[in-house]
Order: sequence, then C-alpha cells, then structure tokens
Amino acid sequence: MSAARLSSDFSDADEAAVAARLPAYLARSYARYSNFTVASAVVDDQGGVHFGVNVENAAYPSGTCAEQTAIGAMITAGGRRIERVYIAAGSDAVVQPCGACRQRIGEFASKTCEIVSVQGGAATVRTPFWSLLPQAFGPGDLE
Repeated sequence: MSAARLSSDFSDADEAAVAARLPAYLARSYARYSNFTVASAVVDDQGGVHFGVNVENAAYPSGTCAEQTAIGAMITAGGRRIERVYIAAGSDAVVQPCGACRQRIGEFASKTCEIVSVQGGAATVRTPFWSLLPQAFGPGDLE
C-alpha cells in the first residue's frame, strides 16, 4: 500500500481523511479463512500515512495482520516512529491490536502513540498504546 504524506503536525482534518479512506481498504484484505477483514493505517512522526490489510494463508494462522503490513510499509518508506495506528474491521466493531501486533507496534511507538478505532469511516475510540502493553520488553532492554 502506498504512503500518503500529510502535514507533520497531524490535524483533525488529516485524521478525518485517513479514517474516511480506511474502510475502502477492507475490500483489499485477503481473509479467505476467517472472513474477518481488517485494514490499518500507521502515521509516522513525519506525517506519513502507511496503509495495510490482513493477508491470511492456507497454513492458518500464519497470515499477516493489517498492522504488521502497515508497519512494513512505513519501514519501507523510511519511517521509524509511530504516532498513531488506525484500525477498521469489516464487522465495524471496535478492535484492538492482537498481542503480536502490540509487540510490533511497541518496537516503533512514540511515548504518546495512540490506537484509534475507525467505524463507519470516522475515528471513534482512542486508546493510549502503552496502556495496552505496559512494562513491555523493547529495544531499550537490549542497550
């Protein structure tokens, strides 16, 4: 998925634009086995927006989560710090990252990183990321 560049001080209008685009990405998800589509957008510290979808595999559950795909797109584009993660599910439920994705996000999350649920093309529930992964093992533990 391609990156969009928004202002480095991410505005309410920028957020609304990302939230409005995210549901369209659900159609690109490959959820053949679970039928649970997920789309994600990661916003880096430069205002870059990187989209991803879940991609399942016949050797279920060795697929790729939407957040993981979006993080990979961010890294490929040169980003290294996550400010926000937007998540939309085909069920339109409020969903949070799975445990593995929490660890993946934690590798790059800023101190103020937020997880933002998207429902009906609008940002709804906000969760401070570090409340989802307290006392995490991360890069600092290896220094």
